[in-house]
Amino acid sequence: MAQFDFESLSDLAGQRLMLGFDGQTLNTELKHLINEYRAGGIILFRPNIESPDQLRRLCMDARDYALDQGLPDLFVAVDQEGGQVARLRKPFTEFPGNPHMTTLEEAREFARITASELFDMGINMNMAPVMDVVPPDVDSIMKDRVFTGNENRVAEMGTAVIQGLQKGGVLSVAKHFPGIGRTVKDSHFFLPELETELSDLKQTDLIPFEAAKKVQVSGMMLSHILYTRLDANWQASLSKTIAYDLLRKGMGYQGLVMTDDLDMKAISHDMDTCIYRIMAAQIDIALVCHAGPNIAEARNAVRGYLEKDKELFESGIACVKRILAAKEQFLV
Repeated sequence: MAQFDFESLSDLAGQRLMLGFDGQTLNTELKHLINEYRAGGIILFRPNIESPDQLRRLCMDARDYALDQGLPDLFVAVDQEGGQVARLRKPFTEFPGNPHMTTLEEAREFARITASELFDMGINMNMAPVMDVVPPDVDSIMKDRVFTGNENRVAEMGTAVIQGLQKGGVLSVAKHFPGIGRTVKDSHFFLPELETELSDLKQTDLIPFEAAKKVQVSGMMLSHILYTRLDANWQASLSKTIAYDLLRKGMGYQGLVMTDDLDMKAISHDMDTCIYRIMAAQIDIALVCHAGPNIAEARNAVRGYLEKDKELFESGIACVKRILAAKEQFLV
C-alpha cells in the first residue's frame, strides 16, 4: 500500500469520507471523488450494479485508480444483509434475510457465500450484520431485518456472520449502534426518539455489540436515533457522548466507527455542523451516500476543521491511522 502523506490535509480529509455516486463505470464523477476529494471509500447501491462483469470492472477500476493517484486502496462498501436489503441480486446468491435464519450453520453459510461473492467483485466491506434487538412487544421498523430472538441469540447469530465475512476477506460493519430495534419510525424519513435508559440498553441492546467487539468486528455504524436519556441534543451519529464516551471509552472498542448516511431525513443539521460533531466525537468515517452538494460540503468542512483546529487535527490523525490499519489488514 502506498506511503500515506499525513501532512496533506486533502488526503487526511478524504480518508474520513465514504461517498456514493451515479453510474456504473469509472466515470468522470467517480474519478473526481477519488482524485480531487481523495475519497477513502465508496459505497454501492442497486443503480450502480448491472451485471457481475460490469460490477467487477467498476470496483477494480476504482481501486486501481485510487492507487494510481497515490492514495491507499479504497474501501468499496455495500449493504448486503440478505432479504429486503441486498444490493446484489441474481445471478448473485439471494438469501431470505436475518429473520429467516434459524441455525448457526445458516448464518455461517450466508457469510461464507456472501464474502466469496463480494470479494470476487472487488467489494471489501459489507455493512452487515444488523445487530439490533427487537423486543417482543414492539412493532419495530427493523422487524424484517433482524435476527429473531433475544439479545443473546442476536449476538450468537451476528458474531457467526461477522467471523464468516472477515474470514472471507471482507470487513464486517455491525449496525446500528447502540441499537434501533425499539424504534417504530424510519430514520430515512424521520428523526426517531427513544427514551430508553442506559441501564436498559446495557441489559439488551448493547449485548450484541459487546459480542461483536469481542470477535473483532472491523467496524460499527452509528444510528441516527435520538436517545434522549443518553444525549438529549444529538442523535447517536453526531453524539460524542454515545460515539466516544460510550462506544470508545465505555466499551473499549478500537475498530472503525462510522455514521449512517448523512443524506437521511433524520439529519436536519447543516453539513458543517454535522462534520464538526463527527470530528469532535472522533468518529472515523462519515457516509454521504448520494451524489449532490452534501459531498463537497462535507469534504470542505473536514478539511477546514483539520486546518484550523489543532485538537481536531490531532484526533483526526488517530482516526486515519485506524482507517489505514484496517486497509492494511484486509485490502491486500
